[in-house]
Amino acid sequence: MALAIGANDVANSMATAVGAKAITPKQAVIIAGVLEFVGATFFGKQVTDTIRKGILHLDVLADPKLVIWGSMAALLGATIWLAIATYKSWPVSTTHSIVGGMVGYGIAAGGIAVVNWSKIVTITLSWLISPFVGLIVSFFMFKAISATILHSKDIKKNSKIWIPFFLGLAAFIIGLSFIVKALHMPINFKAIIYAILFGALISLIIMIYIISKLKNVSDDPYVYVEEIFRKSQVVTSCYVALAHGANDVANAIGPVAAIYAAVVTGTVGAKAEIPRYILALGGLGIAIGVAIWGSRVMKTVGTEITELNNSRGFAIDFSTATTVLLASNMGMPISTTHTVVGSVIGNGLARGTGSINLGVIKDIFVSWFLTVPAAAIVSYIIFKIFALFI
Repeated sequence: MALAIGANDVANSMATAVGAKAITPKQAVIIAGVLEFVGATFFGKQVTDTIRKGILHLDVLADPKLVIWGSMAALLGATIWLAIATYKSWPVSTTHSIVGGMVGYGIAAGGIAVVNWSKIVTITLSWLISPFVGLIVSFFMFKAISATILHSKDIKKNSKIWIPFFLGLAAFIIGLSFIVKALHMPINFKAIIYAILFGALISLIIMIYIISKLKNVSDDPYVYVEEIFRKSQVVTSCYVALAHGANDVANAIGPVAAIYAAVVTGTVGAKAEIPRYILALGGLGIAIGVAIWGSRVMKTVGTEITELNNSRGFAIDFSTATTVLLASNMGMPISTTHTVVGSVIGNGLARGTGSINLGVIKDIFVSWFLTVPAAAIVSYIIFKIFALFI
């Protein structure tokens, strides 16, 4: 499952950097592989709920054996669907895949009453919310870059002011995300002040770097600006890869937590401390998945939806990170995959509808709506096969 996550979800962090030619596909695979592993191993959740995001009512399934074999069926069902989607180069949600897997085994083991259907409705809404919010933020972000820099009277002068500001704003978002996700602090006055100071520091460093090191990059103001964004985009992509490894390793480890708790405690519904080596195995699986198959979905998101350069890629990375952070702290279920695709579309729309490949978008949208039912059906069938031997 972790391998399938790495193969499909590496596009979340690296696709825009590759599409904008900030880094090569080979460099993206190496960087993402290392950072996904580090994120999963050292920032992955130590305590994972036995049932992923409350998708099943465990009180109906009293037998630990059902949970053990069901979790295996959910992992296999989600993995098979992700393998199919990655082969087809579709960027789908790994979170929705494992939710589908859990639904499938829940229905097979205890009937429709086992499933928490209100949670399924919430997840379905995120199919609409995630890409739409990403689209809106990306649209206005690129419009802001265009107005303040790309279409200004003095591009070089304005780039020295506004690029550090935008990067400082990105650093503020990154800093706040790290404080919330890694340090487990709530978003309060103290956390915001820390993030502002971090953003201001990064903004100052970038301004000094631009003025001192990049003054002779090119006489062409557009080349000058794109070179600055090229360097900054690598940094934002690395952050997304680190954060993704930390957050989405739970999609592989969540069902493992259920199995681990059932075996160790002999009961259903308990929580269990997941040993770090299991998180490391998840991180290793993600890294291997990135290396083996990561280029397929990366190509779809990075090059086939709309044409990208470095300023556009930066706007997309910024929009994705901002949207996911705000949504997660508002308690909204949101998919990083859906958000980055929405951000890419919004960026294309900012330059006119002719910039968008509608055929690719149609295929992606169809794959999104297939994800939960497809993973559920495969998981259902696998559990029924397991049931013959339990």
